[in-house]
Amino acid sequence: MLEVKQPSDPIPEAGLSIAEAAERTGVSVHTLRYYERAGLVITSVDRTTGGRRRYRELDLRWIGMCTRLRSTGMPIRTIREYADLVLAGAGNEKERLALLESHRAEVLAKLAELQENLELIDHKIDVYRGRMDAGTADTLWFPGPTG
Repeated sequence: MLEVKQPSDPIPEAGLSIAEAAERTGVSVHTLRYYERAGLVITSVDRTTGGRRRYRELDLRWIGMCTRLRSTGMPIRTIREYADLVLAGAGNEKERLALLESHRAEVLAKLAELQENLELIDHKIDVYRGRMDAGTADTLWFPGPTG
């Protein structure tokens, strides 16, 4: 499960390197860079004087949120829209809520479809087990001669 490590592993004052942030968030370094390029990160990730990224707690929590939204099938453009709304600040809460509610409805529809598919798989497993117990499994889905 994707999860940012909690206070038992505090983030140093100087922040975390991109490799450390990748490890903490469970995403690749490439994904972290992509999220920044795609405009998904709502903070300006700190940089060292040498230009290396330094991630803070807020960065990691936001990246975790984006990753979870993405894993539920939310398109990058919709995550970017949500990020833009958050960055715009107060006053657009209704739009944010509508976006999240719409995505929730899509996730629920996908879950219902997956549940139906799982039920079919369970049925087929029961059929195979029953046929194997009866010794007639060799005729399952066999195209054989039609006679």
